[in-house]
Amino acid sequence: MEILSVQNLNKHYPKFDLKNVSFSLEQGYIMGFIGRNGAGKTTTIKSIMRLVHPDSGTVTVLGKDFASEEFACKQQIGLVLGQVSYYPTKKISVIADVTRRFYPEWDANAFVGYLKRFDLDSDKTIKELSDGMRVKFALALALSHKARLLILDEPTTGLDPVSRDDLLELFQELIENSERSILFSTQITSDLEKCADYITYIKKGKIIASTSKDDLVNSYKIVKGTKTQLTEILLPRLIGCKKNDFGFTALLPTDNLPFAEGLEIAPSDLESIMIHIEKE
Repeated sequence: MEILSVQNLNKHYPKFDLKNVSFSLEQGYIMGFIGRNGAGKTTTIKSIMRLVHPDSGTVTVLGKDFASEEFACKQQIGLVLGQVSYYPTKKISVIADVTRRFYPEWDANAFVGYLKRFDLDSDKTIKELSDGMRVKFALALALSHKARLLILDEPTTGLDPVSRDDLLELFQELIENSERSILFSTQITSDLEKCADYITYIKKGKIIASTSKDDLVNSYKIVKGTKTQLTEILLPRLIGCKKNDFGFTALLPTDNLPFAEGLEIAPSDLESIMIHIEKE
């Protein structure tokens, strides 16, 4: 079942345009949303949630049109934007009490259970929580109103490797029953190597790929060769070619492998794909 569908989303700013952004996410999967700073990840997420109003395009959540059924759609979404920040001097219990009033499906027992599971003390204030614990608190709020779609914008930024790994394991656990899905925006591609099923890649406001992670990674190879091997036939087929005194390194679409005879060929990964494509 399709949990999120984004079709032809456009948003114009004086110095930036979101251009016909389209992708969809099935229930029970994690989608990584990648792109460099300023590519349009946060603008897309805010447009999906109508925190900014897109100029055109449609968003549906579990088959409901977001523009006409905004309240119903937001009941199904848990949103964590950037560095999670609430009123820093307020206690967890106070923020939860305010939040529950916006969600008819709020489950108080579930919230208490998530606090225990995430080792969160309801008497602590937000400023007493680490960055990782703030993300877990935001997830506890989202899960307690039975959100089926979690939209996370850079949730692991600034976390130490152990805290990041804990969260990635949690994300995978949250989709195990196939009822939830996660849209996970990040620049830390190694996180997505561990947990993502699908990747949507945005560059300068346009989606350049939206497919399974394995298909994206398998569609490119890293090739290396000497200066003499960098022929006029090969060069136009390379992406983000980096030259040095010894030769070159580049990304090559796998359907162009017949032109790579004699070159050193290695598997690609999300980081290498992103680095080379951004150099184009």
